[in-house]
This record gives sequence, structure tokens and C-alpha cells, in this order.
Amino acid sequence: MDAAIRAVLGYFFLILVVRVVGRRPGKQLTPFEFVLIFFIGGLALTAIVGDERSFTNAICQVVAVALAHYAITWTRSRYARFARLVDGTPLILLERHEWRTQTLERMHIADADVMFAARDHGISSLSEIDQAILERNGDISILPVTETTDAHGMQA
Repeated sequence: MDAAIRAVLGYFFLILVVRVVGRRPGKQLTPFEFVLIFFIGGLALTAIVGDERSFTNAICQVVAVALAHYAITWTRSRYARFARLVDGTPLILLERHEWRTQTLERMHIADADVMFAARDHGISSLSEIDQAILERNGDISILPVTETTDAHGMQA
């Protein structure tokens, strides 16, 4: 029964911490934020089921991590160079019908993955794509060829 009470208290505490630290939609989470979520969850889990059963100790650890996250988030918002270091930058995978093969290989993305994202956006052929961009959160954005852009990416 004691473990169940600790679990419920830990759950409510984590909800509070996540609300205070900040929130973004799940599709917009950066790798940095995924690490934060898993790490805080692991700290709480240790207090609930691990050998270290000090709930106070777990709260102190979670608060320390949350404060560190808040400091990094604040620094990210003030310094673009630091934000690029922590979150990364968007990468162009396809531009004007030319694959960026080095980027695709380095990111372990197949051209079929890009085409899957294109179909998800209602685009069925490579000729309809102006750019494909790997976003910081891992999504692939597809920019279609527009009426003012011809097949070679030139303004009409």
C-alpha cells in the first residue's frame, strides 16, 4: 500500500513539475525534451520502486533536474547559438528535385521515408516537391512546388 501511495504522489508531483517547466505539443518535442521526460520519470520511478525509498530525496532530484532544464530553456531563448547547439537545426534533405545524399546518409533516412512524408501531405511525385526538410523534432516537412516556382525552382 505504501508503494501505491508513493506512486500516486509521485505522479501528481511530476504533473506539477512538467506544468511549471513548460509544455509543447508532443510532435514539437525536441530530443532534449524527450531526455528530460525520461530522466525525470526514471528518478521518480527509483523513489517509488527502487531501493532508495526516500520520497524527499526523489523530490529534490526531480526539482534539481527541473531547475537545470529551466536554466537551459531560458538560455536557449536568449542565445540562438546555444539553441542550435542544444536542439540542432533543420536539415535540407531534398531541394529542387536533388537529393542531399550526404545528409540523408548521415541522418540514416531513406528517400522512401521522405516520399512517405510527401504522400502524408497529399503529394504523390518527386516533381511536386520543392524542398524536404528534416525538422529539429524529427518530422519531415514537405514544401510543394508552387505556381510561382517552375520545375527548376526559378520564379516564373
